[in-house]
Parts: sequence; C-alpha cells; structure tokens
Amino acid sequence: MTAERPSDWDPRLPETFDSSHEVYAGLRRRCPVPWSDAYGGFWAVTRYEDVVRVARDSDTFSTAVQNVVPHVPRSARRPPLHYDPPEHGVYRAPLDRVMSRAAVRRLAPAFAEAAHELLRPMLERGGGDYSAEFALPFAAQCFALFLDLPVERVLEIRRIGVEYSFAIQDMDRPRIRAASDELYGIARRIVDERRRDPGDPDTDMVTSLLEAARDPDRPIPDDLVVGTVRQTIVAGIGAPHAVLGSAAVHLARDPDLQQRLRERPDLMPNAVEEMLRLYAPYRVFARTATRDVELGGRTVRAGEPVTMLFPSANRDEAVFADPHRLDLDRRPNRHLAFGRGAHRCPGSAMARLEMAAALRALLDTTARVALDGEVEMFNWLEFGPRSVPLRLTARAGG
Repeated sequence: MTAERPSDWDPRLPETFDSSHEVYAGLRRRCPVPWSDAYGGFWAVTRYEDVVRVARDSDTFSTAVQNVVPHVPRSARRPPLHYDPPEHGVYRAPLDRVMSRAAVRRLAPAFAEAAHELLRPMLERGGGDYSAEFALPFAAQCFALFLDLPVERVLEIRRIGVEYSFAIQDMDRPRIRAASDELYGIARRIVDERRRDPGDPDTDMVTSLLEAARDPDRPIPDDLVVGTVRQTIVAGIGAPHAVLGSAAVHLARDPDLQQRLRERPDLMPNAVEEMLRLYAPYRVFARTATRDVELGGRTVRAGEPVTMLFPSANRDEAVFADPHRLDLDRRPNRHLAFGRGAHRCPGSAMARLEMAAALRALLDTTARVALDGEVEMFNWLEFGPRSVPLRLTARAGG
C-alpha cells in the first residue's frame, strides 16, 4: 500500500445524522476520489458516474480480493459477494430465483402484521427507541419470515453480526474469528435442516441453493452453500435496520410529509424510493484494482482498494436536482441504494416491501411522530442511526 500519499479525509470521525452528507458534498466539489490513510489506506469514489463505473467494471475492479474497508481477515471466500463474474453467477442465480418481486410479494401481509405488532408497545408508551425497539426486530422478523426460521434464531444472528461488525471496527482478530465462527455454525445448522426437510426451491432460499448445488455441470460445494447463507442473512438484516432508522428520523423532522403520506397512501412507493436514495445504507463495499487505472483524475494502483460511497453518489448534484430534498415527484430516480452491475443487491424487492410495510404502519397508527432526543449514529461500518428516540402520538381511535 502506498505510504507517501497525503490523506484527504478521515472516515473515522464521529458523525451526526447530517454531517456525513456535508462532508461528501465537499469531497464531490474539491476531491471526488479521495484517499484516506485509515484502515490501512483506501480510495473512495463519491460521484455517481465513478461509483457506477467501479460497480460495473469487474475486470478492472475486482470483488474477489478486498471487498470491504476495513479489510476483514477470512478463512474462505463467501459467495456471491467474494466472487467476480462469471463464477459469481452460479451463486447469484438461486438467490435471484427466490428474491424476485413475484416471489416475495406473498410476504406483504405478514410484514404488515409484524410491523403493527412491533409498534404496539411503543404506541402504548408514547414513544421509545425506534431503531432498537422496532427497526432491528422488524428487520429480523421479516428475514425470519423469508427464511421460515424462528425469530429468536435470526435475532441471535443479528446480535452476533453486530459483535462481528464492531470487532472489525476495532480490528480485534480474536473477536472477529469467534463471531465469524458462530455465524458459520448457525448457517451450517440451517443448511443441514433444509437438507433433511427441503422447502419449495422457488421460494425457499436454502432449498434453492441446495438444488443448484446438485447441478452436474457446475456443482456448488457444501461449504460454499453454507458461506452463501452466512453472507446473506447478515446483509439481509443489517441494511433494512439502518435505512429504516434513517427514514424514521426524516419523517420525524418533517410533519408536512407525514401528513401528506397519511392522506395519500398511493405516494408511499415514491417515498420509499426517495428514502432509499437519501439514506442508502452502505459505504464500506469495495473493489480492488486489478491494474493501474485513472479514476476521477487520480491514479489508483493495482492492488489498492476503492470503496463506493453510495450515500454520496445518490446526492450527486450532477445527476439529481436539489439532491438533499425528498421529492415525491422525482422522475427519473435512478438511485444506487442497491448498487449496480453484477453485485446489485438481490434483495431489493424485499427491502422495498419491508420499508413500505414499516412506514405505512408508523403513519397509519399515529397522528404525530417527533424526535425525543439525540440521534446516535453507527460507526463507519453501517450507515444509519443506532438510536432514534421518538415521541409518538397515537391516532385517535387507533
């Protein structure tokens, strides 16, 4: 890694709910491809065009070497995230099969029921920590419904996932190894259970993977089936948790938007897209340059990691008019909350379903939502609030 290069920014600085967007806007103006000496050194792309280029060009920017910042020591690659095309497609196809819009829409009533059930205690008390008391258990319950698992097991996965994330932040290798081993153990038990008692491969993710694993032309080894499950369940809970917390803060600070969405429920899909654009939950996903390449006027050397700052790209003034404003009439809205290229998030349809159910429940059961304290943010590894204190005024007759 190059040591003589001056650092352009420090991603480790404490953040408020709005501060990172101010930092990213400044970087887009003065230094759109900054270098940071944090976490061993890495590049970041802040502009929409550069993020799309890095995400799509798998030949130049590989995901098979270092795909997150900070670098996470691992004993083995976990598909599909750690594989480039065409190998990546072997693992991605079974996920796409069960996560399509047609496959997940059956879950809408169950997601709505879960949202109302989890909000009820907060409504009865007049408020609480939306992130901890609603967003986290709701994201876990939705993924439990998708995987047909007991909620308690998914909550355990999330608990270990949080420990894993902070161990990585601290680069505490023994804690990283211990948490990773626990996650693998849980994934292995899930796979073993589905092998004994398979579900429908058109709707059950693990069964779909196990069916694909038996393809005589491109078989998937058992340990990589387990690795795929382990990778997916962590990402499938963490991202909705983060973005739902951000959406709740935005709504709490905009009573007029709350009321408009209560009166016009048909606008909820537009609101979801804008929330995703404004508060894309990921910024640590990286690619590694396979050769020396120019990017935004900077020379990235072969072997150097490049992170894609999706929250910054989604507010790029060159692409989105008045980018910091939530615009329910924004057309087109080609945000990058789910990425681009081969590694575009397979769970986009389910994420939209979750967000619509959660926000609809929050607005339908309240007359007013307001902040009730300071919002506390996660560290660099997850982009969103870890604590969202809300005051809830229940809807009359609700």
